[in-house]
Amino acid sequence: MSRLRRLIQASVDATKKVISGNLDDLMPPPERPIFSFNSKQELSKWHLYSDSEFGGLSSASLQITESENGATSGIFSGNLSLDVSEGSKWNITRSGFCGMRSKKFDGFIDLDSYDTIAMKLKGDGRCYISTIYTENWVNSPGQMEDNSWQAFVYVPEGNWYIMKIPLARYLPTWRGNVIDAQIEMNPSRVLGMSLSVNAEGGVPGARSGPGDFRVELDWIKAMRTE
Repeated sequence: MSRLRRLIQASVDATKKVISGNLDDLMPPPERPIFSFNSKQELSKWHLYSDSEFGGLSSASLQITESENGATSGIFSGNLSLDVSEGSKWNITRSGFCGMRSKKFDGFIDLDSYDTIAMKLKGDGRCYISTIYTENWVNSPGQMEDNSWQAFVYVPEGNWYIMKIPLARYLPTWRGNVIDAQIEMNPSRVLGMSLSVNAEGGVPGARSGPGDFRVELDWIKAMRTE
């Protein structure tokens, strides 16, 4: 082997050693916190919406509370109504929904290294909808709305649970309807998230219909499980 070839091989071997030795440093952590409902400042990251914007009578609130042991959590609660205001200028065909949507991140967050969204929450037996908003690349250039991807979150009543939703389970939607197309989420361009509830629909066995709702949240994270 010539001296030049030995030098080249030595350089390649040294590079492999450096890369191998620092592989753990290059890998992102197995979990990435996205939201933590541990202070009232967290409220500034969210805004509420409901059918009341279109003539419905549902209502919602988001509060940060502190338990007796000092632990804090967020409580998303309210009332779902199927009624519509008399004389409403909106010709809505359905009512009975509320949601909490995060304000857009400063730019976007990259979740490409993760495969699961996890939430620690305490539910009321209803089925909620988790939505991820990504940069617009599915709709036509004339559509300015973010792309939305949705999955059901059913939490039994009464206890804290950690719900893990694989990103592959999120379906592409447009204004609440599933898009019948073979497309994939781009998790490297996440702009925001939301959690919402409808009076109707959901999964079999879940509580449904008009009336009060209440879900308590501790945190939302991205996880790598594989």
